[in-house]
Amino acid sequence: MHEWALAESVIKTAVEHAASEKFKKLKETGVVFGELQAIDKEIFAFALEELRKQFPAARDCKFKISVEPAAFRCKACAHEFPLKGLRKTKDEAEFIHFVPEMAHTFLKCPKCKSPDFEIAAGRGVGISYLKGGR
Repeated sequence: MHEWALAESVIKTAVEHAASEKFKKLKETGVVFGELQAIDKEIFAFALEELRKQFPAARDCKFKISVEPAAFRCKACAHEFPLKGLRKTKDEAEFIHFVPEMAHTFLKCPKCKSPDFEIAAGRGVGISYLKGGR
């Protein structure tokens, strides 16, 4: 159920930024969440649609949701590589999705084979843009 709390935070943040930009109403808000973020996209989108009704400035706002693909940066050779395309079983993919730090157990840098890497992209939730009317 954290999708509802995240949706509410996104709307509140969008409304606050819209006010600082002197927008009277939000028309569109770009929302991006990481592939590794454990969010049910359908529940999140539904929560945005329902909760926006509680905020006059966001009542008619359209939320455009996009997913940032997961990527890693090797600490040994600085090579950046995506999660997509790396061989993993269904169980491994599930572990990585729910506990991203588990990636170290299953993955290695495709360039130098080091298991020492960091998550470079694909975590968190953010606002990518706002469109509004003055």
